[in-house]
Amino acid sequence: MKKFKFVMMSTMIGSALLLGACGNGDSKDNGEENLSGSVTGDGSSTVAPITEALVEEYAGVQPDVQVTAGVSGTGGGFEKFIAGETDFSNASRPIKEEEAAKLKEAGIEYTELEVAYDGLSIVVNKENDWAKDLTVEDLKKLWVEDGTTKKWSDINPEWPDEEVVFYSPGTDSGTFDYFNEIILEDEDIVKAATLSEDDNVLVQGVQGDKNAIGFFGYAYYLANKDSMSVVTIDGVEPTNETIESGEYSPLSRPLFVYVKNDSVKENEAVYDFMKFTLENAGDMAEAVGYVRSPEETYKEDLEALEAIK
Repeated sequence: MKKFKFVMMSTMIGSALLLGACGNGDSKDNGEENLSGSVTGDGSSTVAPITEALVEEYAGVQPDVQVTAGVSGTGGGFEKFIAGETDFSNASRPIKEEEAAKLKEAGIEYTELEVAYDGLSIVVNKENDWAKDLTVEDLKKLWVEDGTTKKWSDINPEWPDEEVVFYSPGTDSGTFDYFNEIILEDEDIVKAATLSEDDNVLVQGVQGDKNAIGFFGYAYYLANKDSMSVVTIDGVEPTNETIESGEYSPLSRPLFVYVKNDSVKENEAVYDFMKFTLENAGDMAEAVGYVRSPEETYKEDLEALEAIK
């Protein structure tokens, strides 16, 4: 496969990705079986840049297969998966027990595939020259609703006596779910927060207000790092190295694709695209700013995929 160079901009993800396989490559020249058909997915906006890169590359291998991937958030993606509307579902968190129960009730068997690692990034406005490092406890104090008006001086009396402006992924987002588990611990998020399923809304909000703070996936920070600042957590900055090693804790997390077993069995295009995903997810993850999973993980998931077929 040719070396892929992927360029991300702050508006890289819209409400959905509809990427028809219209590449110029001839799959027969590459020794691949010539396929046709369609593959449908939905889910996490965090995983979406990886999927977009994979679909663009896959178009050169299988130009007659159309892959459609919506971006309605991890929770929204699982809703469509449960309803039988999609072949795969992107997720920035593991499936919840209640979601798994609904899939069982619907008679849908599935397989979890790990595609990459992400470091949930806490970001502030470029003009913010005080909140360069926060602790996990600081994050809890800022983000958990406690009936008070949150000010930067609440964290450090030497910081501005200005109200903090919050931007957060929406509640259908796996990123929100992960933040809720690790930071909020099921407490209510601060009522003043602006919530959106569109990470670009969060990016623009933080860019536009000196007192803003927000969080989203590592790739979105990298795509906009010239116009905002990342906050170190307990002295550790999210980087490929700290995310991969686990040093950037507790905000490092795996990213997943869940695939419907019957789709793999009955639709050769689904099997082929999932196989292509696992064979190339590491390279694509690094190309768009995430961290590849261990090669052993991809190998084990490929074996699981083969077992389904």
